[in-house]
Amino acid sequence: MARSRAAYEYTEAEDKSMRLGFLLIAAGLLSLLGLGCCWLRPALQERGGGGAANCTVLAVRQLGERFACTFSCGAACRGTARYPCLQVLVRTSRSSAPALLHEDERQLRTNPKCSYIPPCARDDQENSENVTYKQKYWKEKVGSQPFTCYFNQHLRPDDVMLKRTHDETVLLHCFLWPVVTFLVGVLIVVLTICAKSLAVRAEAIKKKKHL
Repeated sequence: MARSRAAYEYTEAEDKSMRLGFLLIAAGLLSLLGLGCCWLRPALQERGGGGAANCTVLAVRQLGERFACTFSCGAACRGTARYPCLQVLVRTSRSSAPALLHEDERQLRTNPKCSYIPPCARDDQENSENVTYKQKYWKEKVGSQPFTCYFNQHLRPDDVMLKRTHDETVLLHCFLWPVVTFLVGVLIVVLTICAKSLAVRAEAIKKKKHL
């Protein structure tokens, strides 16, 4: 019995290999759990009930209200500026009711009242010029031409997005790499155990031949 236990004791290299395998397994499981709770589930909820549609511009307007943004002018230099609110109202192929267009989900969460948030400049006039340029773009270059937009009838029935932050590729990578990490860890552990078992059997056969 003592000889059997001694034969199955792992060497230092095998012990390190086993520890690495278990570490990768734990990292993969924790990554899946963390991404699922903090990122993947909210992303799927945003996508649930949504889809793509064709949008057509109905109206482009600037509201009188201005909103604050934070600019950075160095490592220890930050300040607040203001920008006008631009609204782009569209009609989708899924509904006849007008909807407010947004750049993406992030912009929608930051300022759900406006369609565009300019890069925050120190000068309010520069911010206003950026918004006016975007207004001319939607009026003159896009006009009545249809374009693809995205909607979510469950979460935001009155808003549509020009692009989605959480697309299929991002979701795939969030799921793929933790699973790959987990499987690599399992493979390392299994191979180490199999290699040790084969080495013990080979040693036993070798001893029997010498008897």
